[in-house]
Amino acid sequence: MLDAHQMDMAVQDKKGPLYANRTKIHPKAVKGAYRRLKDYFLWVGLVLYHLTPLLRWERGEGKTNQAILFDISGQRIYLFGLEVWPQDIYILTGVMILAAVGLFFSAALWGRAWCGFACFQTLWTDLFMKVEALIEGDRNARLRMDKAPLSAGKMAKRVLKHGVWLLISTFFALSFLWYFDDAFVVTQNIIDGDISGWILVTFLTLLGMTYLMAGLAREQVCLYMCPYGRFQGVMVDEHSKLVTYEDWRGEARQKPGKERDFTNRGHCVDCTLCVQVCPTGVDIREGNQMGCIGCGLCIDACDSMMEKFELPKKLISYDSQHHIAQRAGQKPVELSKPALLRARSSVYLSILLVTAVLTLWGFSAREMTKLTVLKDRAPFYVRLSSGDIQNAYTVRILNKEDQKRTLRLNVQGDFQPELKLVGQEGTDFNIEAASVVTFRVYVKANSVTEDSQPLIFEVLDVTSHEATQVRSVFHGPS
Repeated sequence: MLDAHQMDMAVQDKKGPLYANRTKIHPKAVKGAYRRLKDYFLWVGLVLYHLTPLLRWERGEGKTNQAILFDISGQRIYLFGLEVWPQDIYILTGVMILAAVGLFFSAALWGRAWCGFACFQTLWTDLFMKVEALIEGDRNARLRMDKAPLSAGKMAKRVLKHGVWLLISTFFALSFLWYFDDAFVVTQNIIDGDISGWILVTFLTLLGMTYLMAGLAREQVCLYMCPYGRFQGVMVDEHSKLVTYEDWRGEARQKPGKERDFTNRGHCVDCTLCVQVCPTGVDIREGNQMGCIGCGLCIDACDSMMEKFELPKKLISYDSQHHIAQRAGQKPVELSKPALLRARSSVYLSILLVTAVLTLWGFSAREMTKLTVLKDRAPFYVRLSSGDIQNAYTVRILNKEDQKRTLRLNVQGDFQPELKLVGQEGTDFNIEAASVVTFRVYVKANSVTEDSQPLIFEVLDVTSHEATQVRSVFHGPS
């Protein structure tokens, strides 16, 4: 029987060392359909990220006119004509569930397509690598530069590259702040040096993290830091479309001869272009791996080589294991179910639809008046000189509407309670748009027969007659 040390060594021999220094990856530039698709997602993502906070939306005097704003100090989120308050947290919960299940749904259909095309880490890293290629040259030039001794030219290019990276990181960090404060105001404050400590710390942290993650760590984030690749395997099945190598057609691989005869050999010419263009350094010919982010660049590289040798394309393709097995003759050809009707994707889609409907219903049915009642506990009650029993409460009323309203506060109970608002004549009052008012309230009664009786507070819109109620209690002597 193997001892613990021998077992560890056996695992290392099979899977490689437990710890290894990072091998710097220099992806080769490639042209093709998937490269164009990645560029489309990159430029659209950059435009949306940077320009969205600059959109304006008129909300009236005294309110922000930024279309999308996560106002932490004001405790609300502005989304064009919508305002989300802390009391609407269930809506944000629904949105987060939609995002998570949407990610699972996309994985069930297309594997890690999100990682390869839309993830911020992928987009930012792709941009940083474009800057690197523009300054230092393509893959071969960068490899030669890494091996070359330090010189004035090498130093100048490295300083320029990192300087541009820092400039881009600065702009990314600034754009992130725009989502949490007025874009024009916070930019001017930073230029003037008139910013609070937390804004400065947030700005510098985002700047540093962007530079570190997109410029230095790169694929290490996908391989070691991001958990998605590690649990993606439980979300896909043999029908999920993944970047896959058709080994039945490509093997046995070998370098092409002068005659280019592929009669008794595989179509893979062992050019390693698929590895050279991969942003994570994966050799897809070794099978599906956690490091593959599904970007499809290896497909573009392989297709270009197949075209060069006048061989059928899609030796590497975005396809399911089931279809590949059918083409290889390992499974009988049969009519497949549509992707949306498969059990796994149907479950995800059903959860998506139900969550979306519940979230929309909750948002449309939400009360535009929030009533909170807090009863005094010391003392529970006071006996007045008239013999009446009096309880004290603190009432907080939130108006979520974007217009001024006239409201009326009432109380209901079987013991004929009477309401008094401290500092207020009567029970009608005005409340400004998107604001909160707090009242000190006294409720008294002269026919209390129990030590605790139910009491209902009601706030009524005088114009629309919409009412919001909250239950409380009225205490009396035992």
